[in-house]
Amino acid sequence: MTMNSSQEPNPGWFEDRTHVFPLRVYYEDTDFSGVVYHASYLRFMERGRSEFLRLIGVRHRGLLAAAEPLVWVVRRMEIDFRKPARAEDALLVRTRFTAMEGARLHLKQSVLRDTEMLIEAGVEVCVVTLKGRPRRVPQEMRAKLDEFLTH
Repeated sequence: MTMNSSQEPNPGWFEDRTHVFPLRVYYEDTDFSGVVYHASYLRFMERGRSEFLRLIGVRHRGLLAAAEPLVWVVRRMEIDFRKPARAEDALLVRTRFTAMEGARLHLKQSVLRDTEMLIEAGVEVCVVTLKGRPRRVPQEMRAKLDEFLTH
């Protein structure tokens, strides 16, 4: 089966207020032993956050095209590495928003192999200008995110 230009990669789905993003571990994601390199999980979780936002209509390009261009930055991340993933594993990245205050969003993310928890992370992201100054999450974006807050 071939993908034409009108087809998009799988953006994942929602289970209640949690976004679920499927991915496959490739050899490039691993260290010399075939175990997922720790920094690869950061990319996996970034993809999960990005696809969550895309599905609810919050686009990176839209933020950059605003009168005052804005971007997301990761301010803080606390990760508990529980078990390793390996080359060719099918994983799920689960993302849920837990709080929104001013310029900051708080999230919980996890990476699972089937139902087996591999990684748990607490993430704080901020909206900033291109010069790095924090800005309140824009109202239009707040409205879209509000319905996904899980506390």
